[in-house]
Amino acid sequence: MALLRFLRPLLATAALGLAVLATAPASAQMTPAQKTEIQGIIKDYLLSNPEVLRDAMVELDRREKVEAESARQKAVAELKPKIYESKNQAIVGNPNGKVTLVEFFDYNCGYCKKSLDDIANLIKENPDLRVVLKDFPVLGPGSVEAARVATAVRNQLTGAKFWEFHRKLLTARAPASKATALAAAKESGVDMDRLNKDIDRPDVHAAIEEVMQIADGLSLTGTPSFVLGDDVIVGAVGYDELKTRLGNVRKCGRSNCG
Repeated sequence: MALLRFLRPLLATAALGLAVLATAPASAQMTPAQKTEIQGIIKDYLLSNPEVLRDAMVELDRREKVEAESARQKAVAELKPKIYESKNQAIVGNPNGKVTLVEFFDYNCGYCKKSLDDIANLIKENPDLRVVLKDFPVLGPGSVEAARVATAVRNQLTGAKFWEFHRKLLTARAPASKATALAAAKESGVDMDRLNKDIDRPDVHAAIEEVMQIADGLSLTGTPSFVLGDDVIVGAVGYDELKTRLGNVRKCGRSNCG
């Protein structure tokens, strides 16, 4: 029983007790018979108490999420100038707003399309909200092409005019591509000759590469993803959640006051 009590802490912090034992320094000093005996005890314990593995995995998942969130907050602090103030981004809403919401999106992302109305309503209901849009084309060549066109469009359209272009392209029925992006730009009144020249400019490629580097630093793998204050919000969490998070930033300076 004393041995079993010694092993319980190991079982509570690992998914497989056998793996823990195999890597323990003390195991090198055990005889084969002792190892076999202890392995048998662990096996019997796990078979009698399988919920230990479940609890250990739940705890491991919780710890990994805490570590990931801590790492992301550290990355936000280090990358803050590029996240919030880079010249390589579109700004909609109030450009001088007191609260800034950053969205990483892909023009082919279905969840980004669903989040569009959420962002529009937040802008409408929050006069002090500044929204930063960052092209994060992760869904294939069409997304990259659309992002390049949109980045070049920013040389001509800003603020509300760019927002209208953004909405046209994001809500287009056809998959986002160079063709659909150019069509949305033409419909938005862009000088197409200038646009076609700007698409191939080095700074357009550099702007998209910068977003990719920021996303990598924040460990973002999908869209939409948001940065609010010092916090990263992954996924299309919906209007109510974003509204609550904005309220928290005003109240305590963090998107999660808890």
